[in-house]
Amino acid sequence: MHTIGRKSDEEGPACRLGCYRARDGSDGATVGLDVNRPHAAVVVGKRGSGKSHTLGVMAEGLARAAGVAPVVIDPMGVFCGLTESPIDATVHDSPRVRADALPPSAWPELLGLDPTAPAGSLVWRLAAEEDSLVAMRGAVDDDDAAPETRRAAANHLALADSWDVFHPEGLDPRSLCGSSPDVLDLSGLEATPASAVVRVVARGLYDARVAGSVPRIPWLLLDEAHAFAGGLADPALRTLLTRGRAPGVGVVLATQRPSALPEVAVSQADLRVVHRLTAGPDVSAMAAADPTYFDESLRARLPRERGCALVVDDTTETVHDVRVRPRETPDGGATPRAVSEPGSSETIE
Repeated sequence: MHTIGRKSDEEGPACRLGCYRARDGSDGATVGLDVNRPHAAVVVGKRGSGKSHTLGVMAEGLARAAGVAPVVIDPMGVFCGLTESPIDATVHDSPRVRADALPPSAWPELLGLDPTAPAGSLVWRLAAEEDSLVAMRGAVDDDDAAPETRRAAANHLALADSWDVFHPEGLDPRSLCGSSPDVLDLSGLEATPASAVVRVVARGLYDARVAGSVPRIPWLLLDEAHAFAGGLADPALRTLLTRGRAPGVGVVLATQRPSALPEVAVSQADLRVVHRLTAGPDVSAMAAADPTYFDESLRARLPRERGCALVVDDTTETVHDVRVRPRETPDGGATPRAVSEPGSSETIE
């Protein structure tokens, strides 16, 4: 099996991705992705092209690899199939996190407050002084701020409490670095609390590796990544993209809207898995990162069949046409059909 993402003289665990695809459409040799080292990767494609399917295939491969710990963040609730044999992942439904795991400076943004305004400044200070949301709410009434400031802060903290996402015994990202994969199902959370969870988990995995408190290399696999770009979770995701490889944290961002990702996501990705794209801005976003070793334009090489992808590998400075293999576990991201296609009961997503 040829392994994309590492040089020919290197060895180590690899994730079986599928097979090479010849120009005439025929299948070739088996191909895998390197998981011995952490990588920053993006998986992109229009709806129905196979991006979520590919993310699931990567999660299955990482689950079988030694020395790694895959963490799948599932905003749509479509990766529950990973709990079945042979992967046997653990699903965390609407996970909660510690309030003090979110930086104090992030609290005004979380609550839609101006950090320089009185209420935003008060919330920032309370987050720095207290270790739980309950304590923050209790401290508002005893603060010497103006009554209207305390009232505004109390109302916004009550909103945060209503999300039921902050708890003193919330999820510790270090607990996600065990021998079995974890799926964080965020489909039951609104966008803002879901972003808080993503930020806490992404930053927590990074900090755990910097501190040397987890031996395995965590891989964060984030579906619908465009929903978290540019918002509360953005700083933690940028850290993984730009600095994650040094301490040892892999990251894979999957999206149907690559144009909505920050430029750093594509420019820092050493692996780019590109499925079918048709929207002009999305094609342009990926084409802007065309490497000098690419003897054709990305536009000319974009796959037309679902399940097929163009893989750009910056490690070896090569480009590969591949067909992604079928999932080993049920694919919750498949598009239901009223009438099944011959030989298939669903469409990969």
